[in-house]
Amino acid sequence: MRKRLYVRKIKIINKLPTEKFNAVVWNADIDAMPGPKRWGITAVRVAQVLLRDLADGAITLRAMGLVYTSLLSLVPLLALSFSMLKAFGMDNMLQPMLERMLAPLGERGEPLISAITEFVANVNVGILGVVGLVVLLYSVISMIQKIESGCNAIWEVRQPRSVGRRFTEYLSVLIVGPLVVVAATSMTASLSSTAVVSYLGTMEPFGTTLYVAGLLTPYVLYSAAFTFLYTFMPNTHVRLLPALGGGVFAGVLWQTASKLFTMFAANAGNVNAIYSGFAIVILLLIWLYVSWLIMFTGCRVAFLLQHRDQLTRGHYPPPLGNRRREELALLICLLIGRRFLHGEEPWAIEHLARTIRAVPAHVNEVVEQLVQGRILIKTGHDGITLMPRQDIGRLKINAIIAAVRAGTPHSQPATGNEPEQRQVAKLMQQAETARSDAFGQLSLRELVSASQEQTAHDD
Repeated sequence: MRKRLYVRKIKIINKLPTEKFNAVVWNADIDAMPGPKRWGITAVRVAQVLLRDLADGAITLRAMGLVYTSLLSLVPLLALSFSMLKAFGMDNMLQPMLERMLAPLGERGEPLISAITEFVANVNVGILGVVGLVVLLYSVISMIQKIESGCNAIWEVRQPRSVGRRFTEYLSVLIVGPLVVVAATSMTASLSSTAVVSYLGTMEPFGTTLYVAGLLTPYVLYSAAFTFLYTFMPNTHVRLLPALGGGVFAGVLWQTASKLFTMFAANAGNVNAIYSGFAIVILLLIWLYVSWLIMFTGCRVAFLLQHRDQLTRGHYPPPLGNRRREELALLICLLIGRRFLHGEEPWAIEHLARTIRAVPAHVNEVVEQLVQGRILIKTGHDGITLMPRQDIGRLKINAIIAAVRAGTPHSQPATGNEPEQRQVAKLMQQAETARSDAFGQLSLRELVSASQEQTAHDD
């Protein structure tokens, strides 16, 4: 008896820290908290959700996939950047760019940087011809497309950019990107070498201030670069503050990881002993993987900061029940039908989800069923706005419900002649008939009109 009581006390004691942690972090209303405490609780929630996402493996798999793509696209990307720099008379800046990018490899990376620089310098884009230039651009654009695909998956965006937007926007980044990097590098180097800065460095407190500013400059530059990436790459509207939060997280983490990786590469004796001349390639693969993992993790942070409702203790999104699915379908069609009736701008899926305060993944799932059921149609430049597929006066509510209840052909249960199966089928048919009779011949137009009359009455 005493042993049972002792074991029970141990279990209760072990539960106390977890229960207290959940009470403070997950069960508290952070909107009612003061600013610093609210930010702290949000940071703890984000950290726990990130650990859970990394354990699930989706982010790590995308990072590993981009390592292979990076190896294939590295030389074409650098060749294109070299051509842009050469056109502006800055072709001698390619090696400093590579040194900054591969700085975590330390002294071991110097032969690799020299080899890549020599190889890229020998690639003459002007004599490649049309086919060679198309292959070069395709290699580079395919890598950017995979980055967009990963960011869209994190942001739960199912519609990628159109082909025209990919070509124009990707190409603009490829042209402007190297020039911005070179400009930032040159500006930093020139400011640190001016006579005024050198003179101020000998005076206090300017000397300490300039030293600290020099240490913080890489963090600021990388944070700004990641912030731009998170704002531009997902095919959806990303607010500045969440993108800045993810950018600062990724920038600080990347700079810190680069310093730690430099120490690791300098003392990686086991890697040299095992792989010999291939050690630098192995280190390059590891660093590419770490870099992409940091990029996607920061993108996830930006998403969680913009969608704080997804900071939940359990897996997200929660399962969507049949009743909630039907309610969502009717609500979505009601709002779309109202705008269509008044000739207003069609709804975008993201705006629709925010308006009805629904989980974006659930809204996308229901919308896909309504599109497949020929209730709605996607319109717009990138196919992300919604309109009724037919006259809302002829569109029956029963048809909307049937579209979300039908599922896909592969999800239909197998029919049989067993007594139990016949009994269940008969019961379900009775329920279906009762539901159909309840809605009768009610159309979407009648539902919209009734909603407007109710709104006017409430006002």
